[in-house]
Amino acid sequence: MSGQGGNRRSPEERAARQAKTSAARVYAVQALFQMEASGQSVDRVIAEFGQWRIGRMDEDDDVVSAEADENLFRRILDDAVNWQSRIDQMTDRALVAKWPIDRIDPVLRALFRASGAELVQSGTPPKVVITEYVRIAQAFFPDGREAKFVNAVLDHMAREARPEAF
Repeated sequence: MSGQGGNRRSPEERAARQAKTSAARVYAVQALFQMEASGQSVDRVIAEFGQWRIGRMDEDDDVVSAEADENLFRRILDDAVNWQSRIDQMTDRALVAKWPIDRIDPVLRALFRASGAELVQSGTPPKVVITEYVRIAQAFFPDGREAKFVNAVLDHMAREARPEAF
């Protein structure tokens, strides 16, 4: 690809790029969950995912995990850690008063922290962030109402973090 910008990518290149950004977001949610559950540092979890999970093959050379945009993965984790207090406060304000963030499912908490990191620090349009993380919620909770819940919470968070986008 020449240096003429992203508009010159083929549909296949755009699809591959989208798959890598989506995978980075899924891995970020998993990593944030792992950090909370195990007490591991962000640096340790990033190293583990880079070495053992992202785009790795099993011993039969079958891909067992997707390729990912590792820069996006790292940025989401770093921003989620650096801005956790602000993100958790935004999430609390978006939740029903009797359900503060520390009482919700830890997978959802990780998802809100990853998406909150993108809402607070990235140039990604909020509607794209919401759509991506609702899809992730659907993947983690295929039989539940969590995706609708995530959509409502993220909409509230996005309007607070980036009101100019609405």
